[in-house]
Amino acid sequence: MSYQAFAPVLDWGGHVTKIIVDMGKTVRDLSAEDFKVHVYKIDQQTGLVAMTPKSFFSKTIVPAVGPLEILTACPCDADGNPAAEGEYALLEPDYGPTKPYSSLAYQKKGFTTLSDWRCTIEYQGKVIANRGELILEGKELVETGVSAAGLNMAWVKPQLDNANPPLIIWLHGAGEGGWDPYVAILGNKVINLAFEEIQSLFGGAWVLAPQCETMWMDNGSGQYTRTGKSKYVTALMATIEEFVAAHPEIDRSRIYIGGCSNGGFMTMRMIIDYPDYFAGAYPICEALYDETISDRDIENIKHIPIWFTHAKVDTVVPPDETAVPTYKRLMAAGAENVHFSYYERVLDQTGRFKKPDGTPFEYMGHASWIYTLNNDCKLDFDGSPVLLNGKPTTIFEWLAAQHK
Repeated sequence: MSYQAFAPVLDWGGHVTKIIVDMGKTVRDLSAEDFKVHVYKIDQQTGLVAMTPKSFFSKTIVPAVGPLEILTACPCDADGNPAAEGEYALLEPDYGPTKPYSSLAYQKKGFTTLSDWRCTIEYQGKVIANRGELILEGKELVETGVSAAGLNMAWVKPQLDNANPPLIIWLHGAGEGGWDPYVAILGNKVINLAFEEIQSLFGGAWVLAPQCETMWMDNGSGQYTRTGKSKYVTALMATIEEFVAAHPEIDRSRIYIGGCSNGGFMTMRMIIDYPDYFAGAYPICEALYDETISDRDIENIKHIPIWFTHAKVDTVVPPDETAVPTYKRLMAAGAENVHFSYYERVLDQTGRFKKPDGTPFEYMGHASWIYTLNNDCKLDFDGSPVLLNGKPTTIFEWLAAQHK
């Protein structure tokens, strides 16, 4: 007997939220206590059980295996529709940002990596399924390749008919570098850019997520530095131009660039180095330290529509050393279309995940990309709504309206 595990990409990446298991017989009353699920994450490069740090800051490496608690169970049909009786069971795992075994991801050599997630399912003490299919939502839309400049790429075609679609570029954070191009677009909720709500704002748009081997901040030393330099600038621009040339229908006046953390750094680096190429930018918790940006750079980019996102409690990339002073300098220089959503904290917006006291779950302060990728950014630096044609707008509605 077998199972199907369904994993949507949530705010913190792909998590298994539903399992349909073939029971091999008609079943009626089911209880979560009847089931035990044991997860083992398989390294897609080796085909072996993945080895990963015991915790985020631990140096101890352990197998990525463990139990997945089941919250509810009921009979269902083959499509997962609950029923009074059926030959399948619908299992709801206990998933969430603190549940490592519902997650597809693990850490390998410092990078977030997507596993070949598998499990063994027991029912009343007997194994009933040890093989199955993982269905990662959105992966069917993603294509991958390697540019002539040597960068991995993941991309999604426009999901709506558009004779001249724009291009939305996403630059990943440091954790999504490495060798798996899918993680650049599925490692967090970047795939949301390919779904209907945001695609409809652009009338259908290409989404391109290049990937570097190390991190965008690598200036050639292989280390994080405050130099503001990147060895990937030329290769990234060549990759973008190659992609645009391969798709001549792309509207050259509507090429947008953004990303989080290291990707926010590279967003700023690219608009400074190519100030006339992009129609708009959306840097998130960006790591280009303001001390590396000259007054001439500010003058050269003040015409570019930019929407920053950051959280005040970010200790990984301190906003007072990066985005905040850069934003203030742009405004002082006369920038007319620059905005900044500045959050106190990064809180769960779904209502499902809470702290023990019942208040919304709080993510680390660095994770402000959660707001951007959910199109939740609406307020400017002073707390007032950002306006588009005189009406309150959201970050991607605003971005879609920008033209060179």
